[in-house]
Amino acid sequence: MQREINTALLNWKNRENRKPLIVRGARQVGKTHSIDELARYHFTNFIKINFEEQIELKSIFKNFDIDRILDELSILFSSTITPGRTLIFFDEIQACPEAIATLRYFYEKQPHLHIIAAGSLLDFTLKEMNYSMPVGRVEFYTMHPMNFEEFLLALSQDRLISYIENFELKNDFSQAIHHKLLNYLRTYLFVGGMPEAVKTYADKKQLPEVERIHSTILTALQYDFAKYGTKQQQEHLLSVFRYCARNVGKKVKYTNVERNVRSENLKRAFQRLQMSRLIHHVHHTNANRIPLMNDVKENVYKPVFLDIGLANHLSTIRLIELENIMTNNEGALAEQFIGQELLTLSPPYIESKLYYWTREQRNANAEIDYIFQWNNSFLPIEVKAGKTGSLKSLQVYLFEKNLKTGLRFNLDRPSLGTFRTRISAGKKQGEIEFQLLSLPLYMCSQLPRLINEPLFRGLLLFCSLIYTLKNRLEF
Repeated sequence: MQREINTALLNWKNRENRKPLIVRGARQVGKTHSIDELARYHFTNFIKINFEEQIELKSIFKNFDIDRILDELSILFSSTITPGRTLIFFDEIQACPEAIATLRYFYEKQPHLHIIAAGSLLDFTLKEMNYSMPVGRVEFYTMHPMNFEEFLLALSQDRLISYIENFELKNDFSQAIHHKLLNYLRTYLFVGGMPEAVKTYADKKQLPEVERIHSTILTALQYDFAKYGTKQQQEHLLSVFRYCARNVGKKVKYTNVERNVRSENLKRAFQRLQMSRLIHHVHHTNANRIPLMNDVKENVYKPVFLDIGLANHLSTIRLIELENIMTNNEGALAEQFIGQELLTLSPPYIESKLYYWTREQRNANAEIDYIFQWNNSFLPIEVKAGKTGSLKSLQVYLFEKNLKTGLRFNLDRPSLGTFRTRISAGKKQGEIEFQLLSLPLYMCSQLPRLINEPLFRGLLLFCSLIYTLKNRLEF
């Protein structure tokens, strides 16, 4: 299946100043398949080692003699290793920390050789390994489950993708096409973006088969917990894993996970699952400046799960008559979907982060689902599971931060407008005028493009001028 990262891999292959590449991502998000595809279509020779399956090959990396390592690989795989024509792929490299350390010497002594490594527990291994990390000698890409556009591509919906990608805010959005996209969106919410599940649905259209794939993937992911410490620590990981799937968008309180377990033990479980990329922390930020991470409260966060389809499976939602499925979790589904989509907006060489904003005051609570940082600016995002819904929190945020632009994702067609309202935020009262860009959930991938459209930028500038002029007149 075609993945967006494939283009980035090809760009890496053709770049003269490349370094050995490490591809990070949770198990079964498609890392191996994309690298195999790169080798199949763009290299003459391919040497692939899976360190979990070919344990005996670890001995090759007993020292950092690159010439000896290449000679042994050439003999073992009966292949001539030629820079520019041969791709060497170290899969599940976390099982051989010595091979990770060796990447530095490949870069220094064989800079023209194409080397890729991939693993599903890399962050944890890199933190714990006894060897020095090859800092500055390797590149990193991050891979996520398939986003919605990749899902549509797998279902041969190229024309729908083209319609989305060419839509401009000045135009009307077809009601019929909108309805069709909502149907595909609903399917994605339950099938999810794990490549095997998507391929199974694309090939067979049989939901029980998708459920079987979900079950198999979840069993494999939980099997990995055996690699983390004691039996008790593994039990904490399992509890947190299941909690995150069922509590997307809710501020983490350790007492809600396991009341009788020390908070420090649960905190460590959350951290390990994040390092394994099975969950993502959405950190609270005061959102006062760029970069947002400077205003982060490390201990205040919400979870986003690895994949929306797997999250629903853990929540015991059966995939029967998708169009009629009604859950008590619609808002969380929408928030999980947008979280997954936002993670895929940045190029794979940039580590994506998720943020949110909240104010907890008596009778004056407010929360913004996501604060989206793009380039050197940031915008608040509200996520709604229907066509309508209150924007009180968004208005409070804009009023307190003296900002003039907000974003909303919902199930309605795209729109852009300027609104004025009176607002009460705690002890403060006043009037705000703001610009609201409203997009259907399925258009999250187009967010960077649309906020750079002249119409959006022009309206933002107009609001800013009106707001400045109004303040000067009042002064």
